[in-house]
Amino acid sequence: MGRAYYHAKVADFIRTPLPDVLGQLTQQHVFSLEDLQRNAWVEEIQILKHELVPFPQAEVIFEYSIPRVGGRIDAVVIHAGIIFVLEFKVGESVHHRSAADQVMDYALDLKNFHKESHQRIIAPMLVATESKRASASYSVAPDGIFEVINSHANSIQRQIIELGSRYPGESIEPEKWINSIYMPTPTIIEAAQVMYRGHNVHEITQHEAGTNLDQTAQAVVRIIEQSKNNHKKSICLITGVPGAGKTLAGLNIANEIHNFDQSQHAVFLSGNQPLVDVLQEALARDRARQQKIKKGDAAREVKSFIQIIHHYRDDAIAVESPPFDNIAIFDEAQRAWDESSLTSFMTRKKGVRDFNQSEPEFLISILDRHQDWAVIVCLIGGGQEINTGEAGIGEWFRAVKKQFRHWDIYLSSHLNDSEYLGDQNLECLLKGINHQYVNELHLAISLRSFRSENMAAFIKSLLDLQLEQTRQLYQDLQANYPIVMTRDLDRAKTWIRSKARGTERYGMTASSGARRLRGFGIWVQSKIDAPTWFLNDKDDVRSSFFLEETATEFDIQGLELDWTIVCWDADLRFEQGQFSHFNFSGTRWQRVKQEQQQQYLKNTYRVLLTRARQGLVIFIPQGDENDNTRLPEYYDGTYGYLKAIGIEEI
Repeated sequence: MGRAYYHAKVADFIRTPLPDVLGQLTQQHVFSLEDLQRNAWVEEIQILKHELVPFPQAEVIFEYSIPRVGGRIDAVVIHAGIIFVLEFKVGESVHHRSAADQVMDYALDLKNFHKESHQRIIAPMLVATESKRASASYSVAPDGIFEVINSHANSIQRQIIELGSRYPGESIEPEKWINSIYMPTPTIIEAAQVMYRGHNVHEITQHEAGTNLDQTAQAVVRIIEQSKNNHKKSICLITGVPGAGKTLAGLNIANEIHNFDQSQHAVFLSGNQPLVDVLQEALARDRARQQKIKKGDAAREVKSFIQIIHHYRDDAIAVESPPFDNIAIFDEAQRAWDESSLTSFMTRKKGVRDFNQSEPEFLISILDRHQDWAVIVCLIGGGQEINTGEAGIGEWFRAVKKQFRHWDIYLSSHLNDSEYLGDQNLECLLKGINHQYVNELHLAISLRSFRSENMAAFIKSLLDLQLEQTRQLYQDLQANYPIVMTRDLDRAKTWIRSKARGTERYGMTASSGARRLRGFGIWVQSKIDAPTWFLNDKDDVRSSFFLEETATEFDIQGLELDWTIVCWDADLRFEQGQFSHFNFSGTRWQRVKQEQQQQYLKNTYRVLLTRARQGLVIFIPQGDENDNTRLPEYYDGTYGYLKAIGIEEI
């Protein structure tokens, strides 16, 4: 089956009898064909046979695939160097906002991920067939995408003529466009949904951008097979820059393992409760919709695939038998608890006596119960530790040395970078451990921002106070990834709403320590409901779209938005050429002196500043001379530092 169900020159399309066109559409349709869909096709064919008469050399395309979102465009017309994207709502007399968002999403997908559409003019048209209203004026954005054009059954011809004469583009070769490389970069939610339906990550990721998600999966599958065949136990350490797709890599590995051998089972585990909640809810909604089953039934099925690591760990306390899965994938493995934190928790909360293990040690011991073989895959982010009691990746090596020297470790040389190990020495950590370097176990390019692979480097440089390097990286980013700042929150909200199109998701974020932003309605003590905030639409006041509820680093780590407002409080402030670290307690700010706590705060802002896929605005308050907790000097230094970098103020 090709990318489209049907395509032809308009002249040939008009000459072809309706039953023959319908027959081709029906033949390509892999699902059971309902009367509603058949009748819609008949209406669309009849309308376009009439409306496209003046354009015999144009190309008409029906049901063009958009793999990232698992959808198909009703019709595409290529004429005068313009790509007309038509979404039909047969029998509708109103142009609904949700339908306008749908056709705009298609246009954005083509612009961002469809190679032959990158430099083209794209006109999304919403055709409510029974409407009497149609757009008479047109507005095109700098990237060449028109605002959604409202149309009806008898206005398509006029609008194509008008746009073709006023905004002609360079000639487009239809066959080349239809068969163009499609290089999508999905959100983690989209990717999880598509993979859970049985697709491979290669189908839904931007593999030509130099990413190696599929190579990483293949390398891990090879290690699993070696471990299984040689009766060995192994740990694979996967590193990656922020946004490189580590969580996606883990989900892909679980999917690949199941596709390779359905008798093998892998469980995806994360200590990130919001991430697990959002993914479980997203998969359950999608599964229920796709399979037409109750969401509760879908949710029970999903929870066997993605689990919160604490539940997995706690279930293993009462038994000594091995777990069902031989393969466990631990997301954000560097955030596993140290011995003191886990021992205290087990004693106080679980009533377990004489417990004295770190979380890495205990988790390895669970998989070590298998007599034959087992594999642990650790997904590791650099500079992501944001909680007291998080052990860091070094604890995994110490656990192996202490009790599990019969386990083999596979890693990439990038684990030696400072953001993963800090001042720890990798050679010392590996001493006495069987280990092997595998280059494919590092993900070097950020997928979160498909517009710029340098975003992670820019944020690292900014937080490391490398001014000249940060200036240069900012200049390199600006063409494709806007980063601006303001001291007016309403202006920030207006900016972000103006940037987002279709269903592109935006939201407001702030540090959990940003206690003095409360006067702006930014109340970080109020916990968001993550699935609602991340998944619900523009009509839900609890969703991110309303810019009323604020996500902190704990809510958003591992997840992403298209556009973000990052609200910068006085907990991290720029003073005398360096960052100072503060914690608000009671009625005043207290300086944070402990180095580890300073690093946690730095990592908090690293997380917040790397959540946006397409761009962000930083809000820095003016301060208030009459409020000793919000004095202007607490904020002016940070504003001045960002200004010195060259960040544009709006």
